[in-house]
Amino acid sequence: MMMASRAATKQSPLFVCIIGTRPEVIKMAPIIRRLREVRWADVRVVAIGQHLELLDQAIADFELQIDHRIAVERQRNSIIEIAAKIMERFDVLADRLSPTCVIAQGDTTTVMASAMVAFHRRLEFIHVEAGLRTGVLRAPFPEEFNRRVVALAATLHCAPTAQAAANLRAEGVREQDCIVTGNTVIDALLYMAGRTLPLPADFPDVPKPILLTAHRRENAGAPLERMLGALRAVVERYPDVGLYFPVHPNPDTQRLAERVMSGHERIRLVPAQNYPTLVAALKASWLVVTDSGGLQEEAPALGKPVLVLRDVTERPEAVDCGAARLVGTLPDRLHHSIAELHDNSQAYQAMAQPRFPYGDGHAADRIVAAIAERIHIRDPSSTISGQVLGAGPVDPTTVSSDENSID
Repeated sequence: MMMASRAATKQSPLFVCIIGTRPEVIKMAPIIRRLREVRWADVRVVAIGQHLELLDQAIADFELQIDHRIAVERQRNSIIEIAAKIMERFDVLADRLSPTCVIAQGDTTTVMASAMVAFHRRLEFIHVEAGLRTGVLRAPFPEEFNRRVVALAATLHCAPTAQAAANLRAEGVREQDCIVTGNTVIDALLYMAGRTLPLPADFPDVPKPILLTAHRRENAGAPLERMLGALRAVVERYPDVGLYFPVHPNPDTQRLAERVMSGHERIRLVPAQNYPTLVAALKASWLVVTDSGGLQEEAPALGKPVLVLRDVTERPEAVDCGAARLVGTLPDRLHHSIAELHDNSQAYQAMAQPRFPYGDGHAADRIVAAIAERIHIRDPSSTISGQVLGAGPVDPTTVSSDENSID
């Protein structure tokens, strides 16, 4: 996915695209690619070091050209420290670049901090994946808070679904400032799933492999330990079930995973994987168990049932369409839910149908077209518009599978 760029004129508006974590790279890459294809945009990609190794891994996966980097050293590794440093250093860069607008995706500390800078500098702020809400300020923490702050700073809200747009309107966002676009993660997923992706060498060779990801702060410690224990019990109960667990680099999570899950031949603990490898694992999985937002969006498009390790979700569409279930963190409930899908083929098949509640793979086109309209650009190459869809045009399961720095 090489980001080829057409030459912009000196009069072209300057767009600063922010990326600070791996999910932001995945979901911003289609927009960056599209902006660099149009004739009217001068694009600068700013990589902010909220996640270091995972960020660079994703940048390589999507062959992104990074124009500026903002380093974020950690002395106390607190959210407040990270936010303060991002705001200070992005403010310096924004002063130097004088952008027309800032574009960022999601609900991380990086996005919240960059939105604050854009607001105080009176810059247009385009929020991608706007309007997700659980209604519980501390769940997920701190993402739900971040989303609400970003919504106050945003001037154009790119909502992935009609429900997300309704959430924004209920909070007072004007109709003309909100567009339903679909989620760019589906753009990225369909692109990646259409490639020939080798299965990870250590993927469990069993009829029913489970892909597990777990990293939410609110699940850390005892809740995660209970969930891992339940998953190990499932693997021990069913000889045809295995577990593939890319473990988050958080040291506490790694130690807990090793203590609870190691020593079983059908449980594979691996480092955090790059996006192509994760998509290959997703395509080969029988079931997804996760507390991740991204997998709640991606797995339904590939027809993979999802059990969500949370009590509430800001992505209810997957649950509403029958592709996902909220199972919380109680071990008995998790064990029972997996056993039901294992033992009841009808229940499993009801969930294992490709569904597209998050768009059709053209979200980036809609977002760039909306931006052009917002800043009064007439661009014949930006023609995709309108509301989102409920089903995708393809079933990807059938597809074969020098930088400036501010220190």
